[in-house]
Amino acid sequence: QVQLVESGGGSVQAGGSLRLSCEPAPGTMISLKVMGWHRQVPGNQRELVASITKDGDTNYADFVKNRFTISRDYTKNAVILQMDNLEVQDAATYYCNARYGSGGYYSAWGQGTQVTVSS
Repeated sequence: QVQLVESGGGSVQAGGSLRLSCEPAPGTMISLKVMGWHRQVPGNQRELVASITKDGDTNYADFVKNRFTISRDYTKNAVILQMDNLEVQDAATYYCNARYGSGGYYSAWGQGTQVTVSS
């Protein structure tokens, strides 16, 4: 089972930037086929923000296009989400996700990191 460790997040004013990072626990040798970030606010379903494959193919939700950038640090097997021009409605708990195993069958989640955006 893969354990994911998240860092980043915090509080920022609208228009500001934050950077989220997620990497597997030390010693993890599993190839992570797809890594991504989802977010959730209380009362709503968790939704995809962005994802990236091991080959670098990216996918973004329409509401973050041209504001957020997802990338991978292959030296750490990590995924990074650079969030620029944050909006109040971006406030949520952000969760890192990784898919691994044959065909990406297995899924692992981070513990979540809070992003607060004030007007």
